[in-house]
Amino acid sequence: MDFTLSETQALVRKTARDFARREIAPRAEAVDAGAFPSENLRGLGELGLLAINVPEDVGGQGAGAVACALAIGEVARACASTAVVMSVTNMVGETIARFGTEPQKRAYLPGLARGDAGVGSFALSEPDAGSDPGALRTVARRDGADYVLDGTKQWITGGTHARVFIVWARTGVAGTRGLTCFLVEAGTAGLSIGPAADKMGIRGASTVALAFEGCHVPAAMRLGNEGEGFKIAMTALDGGRISIAAQSQGIGRAALEQSVAYAAQRETFGAPIATRQAVAFKLADMRVALDAADLLTMRAAWRKENGVAFSREASMAKLVASEAAVRVCQDAVQIHGGYGYVREFPVERHFRDARVTTIYEGTSEIQRLVIARSVLASG
Repeated sequence: MDFTLSETQALVRKTARDFARREIAPRAEAVDAGAFPSENLRGLGELGLLAINVPEDVGGQGAGAVACALAIGEVARACASTAVVMSVTNMVGETIARFGTEPQKRAYLPGLARGDAGVGSFALSEPDAGSDPGALRTVARRDGADYVLDGTKQWITGGTHARVFIVWARTGVAGTRGLTCFLVEAGTAGLSIGPAADKMGIRGASTVALAFEGCHVPAAMRLGNEGEGFKIAMTALDGGRISIAAQSQGIGRAALEQSVAYAAQRETFGAPIATRQAVAFKLADMRVALDAADLLTMRAAWRKENGVAFSREASMAKLVASEAAVRVCQDAVQIHGGYGYVREFPVERHFRDARVTTIYEGTSEIQRLVIARSVLASG
């Protein structure tokens, strides 16, 4: 079994790591205060890191799913808010590249890849339909050459700065079989974007509600065929779960690094706390949890890149990595003692940022359901 990265994968990781340390990390506090990371995203676009797994012939890098996960993890070590907007924009680009028409690809992919024309947003969740897409209530009715959308969406990442939204609406029967996808540009008449939510963590990645009231969308903006929306959503979410696993690892790695440094210099009773077994064992467990999550994440990314079924593996990676990140960040705060509870030290931010990774792109409970169904079906 060979864990060696390819030349391309190693280069993408180094490029992301260097940029994150040099440019993104110094802005992390301002982003956490609520500033949307536009400058970070433009820089990532210039480096080709907003369309890593999008084919080169439509404006992407074509570097693969492993490279994408590696890059997101490096960015998350510096700023989780930037990493999640980066992740969603990559996911939107991949979805358009896979399911879009040639005019749709030409219209949106180059701009999303550059990062200078707004980000991409993924509008599936609703106030009463998060984990259960079959309960989705937004509707799209055909009106001549257009569809007319009516309904609301909730928890839409990057919505204040989106150029284009992938929107799911019901065009047919109840349940998941009646769902269809549309590309809706920001500024379209009938689309209203709410204010950014005041969140516990990931504060720089604006999260908004959308309202559609008689919103006319040309039929040419439909993504895929009618009734294919659920398939498109699940395909995108499987890949997105790998990205959130990578983000989780990045947050956890940052918390571990800072804990090691703090434990080495903080003394009690005449010796560094790193020499105390209670602290040393925490550091050991943190490293083991993150390395285990890394292996699961890379396995899922490798399977995706090589065309092997990866839905279960993506859920396993997301479940383990997100829950590991929460535990690691909790232990990091504990190791820092009172200093871990104040904003002067970054572990406080990491703790807040990590918490949502067990919720978005499918809660831990949903991941366990996906895994259990697969186990029961195939062992």
